[in-house]
Amino acid sequence: MKKLKQLIMMHIGIVLLAMGVYFFKIPNGFSTGGVTGIGTILAAISPISATLWIWILNIGLLILGFIFLGKETGAKTVYCSMAYSILMIIFEKIIPLTQPLSNQPFLELFYAMLLTSVGSAFIFNSEASSGGTDIAALILKKFTSIDVGKALLCVDFIVASSAFFVFGIETGLFSFLGLFAKAFIVDAVIENLNTCKYFVVITSKGEEISKYIMEIIHHGVTAHKVVGEYTGEERMMLHTVCKRMEAVRLRSEIKKIDPHAFTIITTSSEIIGRGFRSV
Repeated sequence: MKKLKQLIMMHIGIVLLAMGVYFFKIPNGFSTGGVTGIGTILAAISPISATLWIWILNIGLLILGFIFLGKETGAKTVYCSMAYSILMIIFEKIIPLTQPLSNQPFLELFYAMLLTSVGSAFIFNSEASSGGTDIAALILKKFTSIDVGKALLCVDFIVASSAFFVFGIETGLFSFLGLFAKAFIVDAVIENLNTCKYFVVITSKGEEISKYIMEIIHHGVTAHKVVGEYTGEERMMLHTVCKRMEAVRLRSEIKKIDPHAFTIITTSSEIIGRGFRSV
């Protein structure tokens, strides 16, 4: 089920990314970095379309990735990169665009960043990548002292700066705004997708609650005996983590089993271990 969910999420991400780039970024000349930005700029100064440039650049970077990084590029990255490029070429054939969908550039930028950021976040959360400049950054990291984050920022900054010379000051400013907005949106979406709940339950009915967690929700429980200093009474303290939707059920069941249970619920987006993230 986990693999199926990842597969579905990955394909939704590919579609959203392709839609954001083809319908909003390319027609407006928004060059917010990456292969998409490079393809948009090259299309403006050559007879080759942006979608074809993106496909050519992705293939070139994937080949370089296999040469310099070997298997680190990953099958998922190859698939996502090609599927994303081919989907945009299909959009170009079926729904050709010669101008932006509206005359509101800020609205167009909003949807360009929203769709591409959410799409990228879905792909990253599926333990995949759309390739592109991610591969270039990994190659730089391997042969220089520059880390991936700084390498990507340098590449994206250069691409966004190019928009000033190719498309004008207004489009250049929009491109810079989109570059910074995307970083925040991607992080926010990934954090929201990975949100889990950490439960600490102090109860006199520890066995019943533990049984529900293990048999119904299918998560582990850590339990130990505790003594209340004020009352001197002995209770069980249970520790468990679960997904956000499971947390609603668990909270309701705890209240049903033991109305007097003392429950602490905190939010976390970084839980690593069996049943959650592996890395």
